[in-house]
Amino acid sequence: MNVKELMSTDVAMIESDATLTQTAEMMRSRDVGVLPVCESDEIIGIVTDRDLVIRAMAHGKDPAKTFVGEVMTPEIYYCFEDEDASDAARQMEERAIRRLLVFNTDYEPVGMLSISDFALKSHDEHLTCEILECVSERA
Repeated sequence: MNVKELMSTDVAMIESDATLTQTAEMMRSRDVGVLPVCESDEIIGIVTDRDLVIRAMAHGKDPAKTFVGEVMTPEIYYCFEDEDASDAARQMEERAIRRLLVFNTDYEPVGMLSISDFALKSHDEHLTCEILECVSERA
């Protein structure tokens, strides 16, 4: 099974100079917990709902005055849409991450692959449990 068969499509991006309030509003309106962060059409990081809470709210940052670029995760972990899903799962396990950005062969973002995609679409309970166990151990 390829990543393309599991991933969620229609990836929304947010600019690094968006406020945390704008970021949270976009996450809510699109019902997502992660957004790639861009500057001039280049992806420079990822922001998750957890980043908003742990790196901003827990430190008392004003969500109306703090920019997403200040709290994002600069490392971008990714896979390709034509990659075998088990290889993507292995990367998620090794890095203890819940999501991977998905690119096409031209390095254009085309989707997001998450643990829930494995749980809902892969029909491989063992693989889903392995990913979840690795992520949970390091959380």
